[in-house]
Amino acid sequence: MTATVESPRTPYAYPARSTGRRGPNLEKAGWIFMRASGVVLVVLIFGHLAYNLLFTPGGIQAIDFGFIGGKFANPLWQWWDVVMLWLAVLHGSNGMRTIVNDYVHREGLRRIALGAIASSAFILIALGTLITFTFDPCPTGVEAELLPSFCATR
Repeated sequence: MTATVESPRTPYAYPARSTGRRGPNLEKAGWIFMRASGVVLVVLIFGHLAYNLLFTPGGIQAIDFGFIGGKFANPLWQWWDVVMLWLAVLHGSNGMRTIVNDYVHREGLRRIALGAIASSAFILIALGTLITFTFDPCPTGVEAELLPSFCATR
């Protein structure tokens, strides 16, 4: 009894998944997106860190609930953080999609994994965007002792 082991460099042949396909090349678009989003994310992340750690009086010790409340009161920083969130989640889920496509060979399991990645990305983007644009550190109708000290008494 002999067993043959294929060379590890032998590409896995997906059954009729990539042969004879027409239309846009989504893998190429995903590849380009990863490169472009990576460059933009580097700029966004270093801008975020520079503002929070270098240009804020008090440095890292000044970052607290009030700092975030004041930062999210400015539409520039709301959009900055939302774009950073969207790109980071999409970049990460596209990378996970690539890993699943490369290493999960059973079609049913691949569909489940890709569905879980897509739904996780959708939930993270939806909740993060909602929180960023609706964040209010001083909500109305709350007892004064529950509010942070920087909120004006009403």
